[in-house]
Amino acid sequence: MTTAGLRKRYGRHEALAGVDLVVPRGSVYGLVGPNGAGKTTLLAVLAGLRRPTGGTVDLGCDRRRVAVLPDTPGFDPWLTGSEVVDLARALTAPEVPGRRVAEVLADAGLTGAAHRRVGGYSRGMLQRLGIAATVVGDPELLLLDEPCSALDPAGRREVLELIARLGGRATVVLSTHLLADVQEVCDRVGVLDDGRLLHQGSLDDLLVGRAAPAWVVRCRPPLEPVEAALSARPWVAAVRRTGAEELVVETSAPADAETDLVRVLADVGAHVLRVDRRSADLEDVFLELTR
Repeated sequence: MTTAGLRKRYGRHEALAGVDLVVPRGSVYGLVGPNGAGKTTLLAVLAGLRRPTGGTVDLGCDRRRVAVLPDTPGFDPWLTGSEVVDLARALTAPEVPGRRVAEVLADAGLTGAAHRRVGGYSRGMLQRLGIAATVVGDPELLLLDEPCSALDPAGRREVLELIARLGGRATVVLSTHLLADVQEVCDRVGVLDDGRLLHQGSLDDLLVGRAAPAWVVRCRPPLEPVEAALSARPWVAAVRRTGAEELVVETSAPADAETDLVRVLADVGAHVLRVDRRSADLEDVFLELTR
């Protein structure tokens, strides 16, 4: 799936400003960005729910083979899980045999709850039911809008495992603000901010060489003298306090940090508990790109 120069305006506000999206077939593509970045608008345009102001969209498949999961799927509470999925099958792909309903419910881990009314489902179960209803017609392209939002850790784990299993069987575009989820299940990522695609590519390409190297320093309070001493060093790009006993030290000269960091801590009399070098993660890169 690709887009070229995709634009969407609402009056004078440009929600999408020339987005060139490239989503390889069979990939799980994570679309990340802050609130108001244009993620939901982009998914709506891809789904055909909103018309673009300019640019083109090539889904790479028949639009009837596209399925969309909203961030909070809702179902009639008196229906059973099996009835919900069978209704989705009948409406979207009536040619698919009825046995497919039981198969996707099993994939979603809902076999035991298939004949329970969905009014008694937990939030995590409803999200998994939504995915089951989305995939029952064997779509080629799935558009998932914040599928793990507001879920507890157990619910998130269930949904992420299900999304991971979809990779390769279909092309998945996953819109989310939960960067850890993208890093866990996606093989490609696009960073959207203010309607512009700041970066897209494999996670490895995004992480390698982008975010500044950092050290995590844990020491006993007070941290103010340690923070001041580190901030004064020329090789320190930034010092952030991330806990009562923790500082993150970003550096523009890793070699100097390796030889000078421990000396600075000793000179200031810091009661050091631990020092670790931290590899860049998606959150580091995201903050670097959107600052």
